[in-house]
Amino acid sequence: MKKVSFLLISLCIIMLGTSCKSKQSAYKTAYEQAKTKEMETGPVVEDDIAPVTKSKTPTSSTPRQEKINPVAGEDGSGLKLYSVVIGSFQNRTNAYSLKERMQNDGYMPILGENEQGMLRVILTSHENRQDAERSRDAIRQKYYPNFQDAWLLERQY
Repeated sequence: MKKVSFLLISLCIIMLGTSCKSKQSAYKTAYEQAKTKEMETGPVVEDDIAPVTKSKTPTSSTPRQEKINPVAGEDGSGLKLYSVVIGSFQNRTNAYSLKERMQNDGYMPILGENEQGMLRVILTSHENRQDAERSRDAIRQKYYPNFQDAWLLERQY
């Protein structure tokens, strides 16, 4: 009886040890599929890849024209003809978060809302375009690499 029990237990242990497939084979299959797909698309040649560089010298671009009004509770007296926008949000929490961050940096940002309901975080506002461009460029340089997409907004009335 002991021999039979020992034989059954041994047989069960052997079956358990061999019945579990290794996860390595699943990884190997996925790797081989990816390699096959890569071979089908062709090898990547370094000459085909254009280097990605961020320009440290901002370029002048035409301002975006929008009818914008200060969000309720904002002091709209600071909004002038040209404004530097550092963020656009649909989510009010994100807009207020960026505004608070910039207030902690010493700025007096204004939240404006356009006709489509987008919230614009306006960091500075100026009467003429040249001053606004200089301000935008200074912000890009000060916060590099952040806010490289800061842009000018021409307010429509």
